[in-house]
Amino acid sequence: MTVIRLSSGGLLLHSPVPMSKQLRTELAALGPVGHIVCPNLYHHVYAGEAVAAFPNAVLHGPPELRRKRKDLPFGADLSEVPHEDWKNNLIPLTIDGCMLYETVFFHPATRTLITCDLVENFDGSPHWPTRLYLKLAGLYGRIGWSRFLRILYRDRKAARASVDRLLQWPFERVVISHGNIISDHARETVRRAFGWL
Repeated sequence: MTVIRLSSGGLLLHSPVPMSKQLRTELAALGPVGHIVCPNLYHHVYAGEAVAAFPNAVLHGPPELRRKRKDLPFGADLSEVPHEDWKNNLIPLTIDGCMLYETVFFHPATRTLITCDLVENFDGSPHWPTRLYLKLAGLYGRIGWSRFLRILYRDRKAARASVDRLLQWPFERVVISHGNIISDHARETVRRAFGWL
């Protein structure tokens, strides 16, 4: 999960994780949680816990997720039009042509790209089945996207156009859900990672 402090002082939770008592206490100490974002069709497993912990927060997700998770109280659909509360903090961009329906965010103040499943960045794993998967997927010690999951990009031309738009942003780091933050040569790294597209 990525926690973003908005200029209002409130917090936005991006891709919520399990809401332990300790985590709820730590978040409450940072400020009021105003928004919970499920950024794609798959990062929603703990959204219910987040909503229960912060019932006054607005839950956001792609329209496709609203149809998939009718049990969740979505208050807004993600799009490339930013919500009024964070229009001065985050610039959204939806990756077209991919079945993940992910919206990524650029945070200009810190030159940070905030994503979930744009790329993965693992330099190893103590878990041998994970190491095997990473090697077979072409990801062991290499930033990229699993060769097994490229099938999710059904319209590569549309996806390429989205990635090209993303690469126009002057980001210097990439926060991802799967692996380490990318802080060295971030834009060039993402460009190389999508060389297959």
